[in-house]
Amino acid sequence: MLESKSVVVTGASSGIGLAIARRFVAEGARVVVGSRSEPPQSIKGALWVPTDVTDPVAVDALVGAAVTAHGSLEVMVANAGCQVQASVADTTDAEFDLVMNVNVRGVFNCCRAAVRHMSEHGGGSILTIGSVAADTADHEMAVYNASKGAVHSLTRAVAIDHGSDGIRCNAIRPGWIATEMTEAVFDQADNPTAMRMDVMARHPVGRLGLPDEVAALAVWLASDESAFVSGSLFTIDGGLTAQSPIGG
Repeated sequence: MLESKSVVVTGASSGIGLAIARRFVAEGARVVVGSRSEPPQSIKGALWVPTDVTDPVAVDALVGAAVTAHGSLEVMVANAGCQVQASVADTTDAEFDLVMNVNVRGVFNCCRAAVRHMSEHGGGSILTIGSVAADTADHEMAVYNASKGAVHSLTRAVAIDHGSDGIRCNAIRPGWIATEMTEAVFDQADNPTAMRMDVMARHPVGRLGLPDEVAALAVWLASDESAFVSGSLFTIDGGLTAQSPIGG
């Protein structure tokens, strides 16, 4: 569905971003990966551009690299993110700045750079990676929760401001996905194994999600098959947030 589309994926050195980049390459897209660390060699055919998404100059250069290499930019996946596990009271100023700079400013920089190019070259599709934690807050993840709420709002703003430019913007709201970031949460628990089992049991499907499952949704949202879809948030959480808090 993505044959020959020019795509940028940020934060693709691991987790969801890596899965999206791999799947996009498999779908025939021409992929440029922007990340601070080099992605695995398994993303064959993708071009890596060292990128700090908090730096607008670096993000502009990332988009420029895609345009130089492939002649255009048709899809931007603003995936790069980070987390700090702490309540409001325990969050330091440095931790607040880190999470908001990467998760909000970084996504803003990617959206702005993509919009500026796409609005003059026939439009395109922008995907952001939000979280179910923006609406049903995870415990001890105060700034992360807030940052993802900002991502959701920014997604809608881009969609309504630039739809007339042929630009679509949608967010994917993952729940608990089996990534390095999720493992970091488990590792901080008193009993990581018990926490992992408890989290899986709370999902109606009985397990965590897989990065490849998020990537499959990203393919559809990036493709022309979703041409009438914009300004929407797509939940992929195994039914976790659909259920009543009162158990059956």
